[in-house]
Amino acid sequence: MYKQIGILTGGGDAPGLNAVIRAVVRTAIGEFGMKCVGIEDSFEGILGETQTMKLTTKSVSGILPRGGTILGTRNRGSFVKMVEGKPFFPEMPIGEALANLDILEIDALIVLGGEGTLAIAEQFHKRGFPVIGVPKTIDNDLAATELTFGFMTAIDIATEALDRLHTTAASHDRVMILEVMGRNTGWIALHAGLAGSADIILIPEIPFSFDAVARKVLEREKSGSRFTNIVVAEGAKEVGKTEMYSDTQELRLGGIGDYVRKRVEESTKKEARCVVLGHLQRGGSPNAFDRMLGTNFGACAVRALANGRTGEMVALQAGTITTVPLSEACANIKTVPIDGQLVRTARDIGISFAAPKETKL
Repeated sequence: MYKQIGILTGGGDAPGLNAVIRAVVRTAIGEFGMKCVGIEDSFEGILGETQTMKLTTKSVSGILPRGGTILGTRNRGSFVKMVEGKPFFPEMPIGEALANLDILEIDALIVLGGEGTLAIAEQFHKRGFPVIGVPKTIDNDLAATELTFGFMTAIDIATEALDRLHTTAASHDRVMILEVMGRNTGWIALHAGLAGSADIILIPEIPFSFDAVARKVLEREKSGSRFTNIVVAEGAKEVGKTEMYSDTQELRLGGIGDYVRKRVEESTKKEARCVVLGHLQRGGSPNAFDRMLGTNFGACAVRALANGRTGEMVALQAGTITTVPLSEACANIKTVPIDGQLVRTARDIGISFAAPKETKL
């Protein structure tokens, strides 16, 4: 049995991170008699002059409804470098981190993060250090788990935004465009679009045509609906083109919403407005579902360690929390099936995905 475990959070923040931290601490101390140390600012906290905090049941009291992470997080750091487009893990920082973990008397790690953070966690496992991962991405695009915490809260925020834009669109006879997160997948856009009564949903999995977008807007105009609501994932692509970047050096996506606005105004002569939801989707308090899922993940991560499991990630499969190898956890992205139930339902109720073939319908 481990005497003391470390907890860290990496990558972008997500509603529910504090729920996981709280569950880890309460389970480790109350159920297994382990001590807990929080590592600040992701893996960077165990380099150089280490940055840690002692975690007790008292110190995590009241954090369940809080957004963000009490441990701090980083999107980038010293542990991975990109070489010719592929991740490379330098030996020096990992060796230094392992030495510092020994000095801190931390016997095992629970790592909360997405594919990049968990890839670093796997490097620790490969060097014999016990690690359990907890999946974190509001995009809900990890194939190994049915859901990730933060996703449901992000949908709630995007749906509320669509509800509010709907009234403005109807009042002014405008086209309103909401840009939401979704680099490689359109799960947030699709769920929010269905729940928020969007008329057009643009997602990375279905390249869109502006002819089809204009056709839908003008069809609605002709039928008496003089406004249109469009939700677009940040990674959506026009047919024959790549995704749009606001910063090509940092590969930071952005601009697709405003691009759609300009093209819609040109092709339909209707007034259009764009709202970029941005970090509002990942901030603030988690909803009840994400608190529950995060709590489940945290408790099960500690139990997995206590049962001798390592190099694995907790995951939700068929309603049950299980574990999968870290090597498989982030190997595949879960994309929206273009002929799946949600897409069929959206089309059944008249939502357009602006695919080129839709101009022929």
